[in-house]
This record gives sequence, C-alpha cells and structure tokens, in this order.
Amino acid sequence: MDSIIFDVDGTLWDTTHVVADAWNEVVRSETSLDLSITPQKLKTLFGKTMPDIAAILFPEEPKENQLRLIDLCCQREEEALRKKSGALYPQLESVLTQLAARLPLFLVSNCQAGYIETFLDCTGFAPYITDHLCPGDTGEGKAENIREIIRRHHLKSPVYVGDTDGDYQAVKSAGDSIPFIFASYGFGFVENPDYVITCPADLLSLL
Repeated sequence: MDSIIFDVDGTLWDTTHVVADAWNEVVRSETSLDLSITPQKLKTLFGKTMPDIAAILFPEEPKENQLRLIDLCCQREEEALRKKSGALYPQLESVLTQLAARLPLFLVSNCQAGYIETFLDCTGFAPYITDHLCPGDTGEGKAENIREIIRRHHLKSPVYVGDTDGDYQAVKSAGDSIPFIFASYGFGFVENPDYVITCPADLLSLL
C-alpha cells in the first residue's frame, strides 16, 4: 500500500443535520413543494452525484429547475457549514495525523465544486491531504476521479475508504485490484468489502 483515498460524507464527517436545515430553507423559499428533507433521508442520498440527488428530491420539476434548486441547496449548505461545522468521527484528526506521516492521503467524493474545500477549511485538515477531486471539479464520476488521482500521483497500490455501496462499485470500476475498506459507522451498507472498520482509529491497526 502506498496511499489512501477517502470518501468524505459518512467516512470523515456527518453534516446531515446542518445540510438538512439548509436545504429545507431553499425548499421553503424557492418552491411550493410539500417536502421536508431529513438527516436520515440525506444519508440515503449522499454518495450519489448532485444531479441524481436533484432528480430524486424534485422529480416533478424540469431538469433545468432540478439543477437550479440543487445548486442553491449547495450554496446554502456551504454557508451553513462555515458557521456550524459537521460532526467529525471520533479521533479523526489523530488518525489522519498519524496516517499522513506514513503515506499520502487523498479525497475523492461525489460532491459539488467547493465542498471538499469547505470541509478542509472547517476542519483545518488541509495539511494532511495531498490532493482531492470531485465531479464538480472534473465533470466525471467517482470511478474516473479515482483513476485520475492514481494517474496524477503515479500511485501503485492505493486503498479506498468509503461507506456506501456506490463507493464500492466506483472503486471496483476504477480498478479491481484496489482494496475497498468499508467504514461501517457511516451511511450505507456494503455486502462484500475487502476490509471493515468500525471507527477511523481501526485504520491504524489495519494498515
């Protein structure tokens, strides 16, 4: 192993309470929909691309308006997160500090442009992260962004840490030889991961 690539939501932090409030503000101000977005609902959506989330939340709206609404949601959530950060999983900074001293760390998430930067600004974790990518940066999905990180940094034996089956499928599409470490404390379920952790600190003993 020469590197670790992390998902963000459900793997490093939980923002669903903050994001639910922000998105509901947009729904109330921009639509007449009878829609309440809950943290639990967001946990089933995070990991999908933003256009896919928009289509699920606003199925009756024209695609152009779906994208407009989800863009407003993303803007409002970033404003909210900079005032009230998401909840970090236990001992995360200590774990990242120790891991970053041993090998490069990367982030690849299915989020909008600017979201990973918000995460790094809110947490102060930028010194631990070598590089990051998301569909908002590249227009590509998670599998291709994983491949791009591997190409860009000439990685030979990366592992990926994520918490959903979508993460798992993206990793396997990116390369069958990339081990997938399932963060079981996160938002989803993975049937046949290569490894399982129950908290971030498990990475220290596993790796």
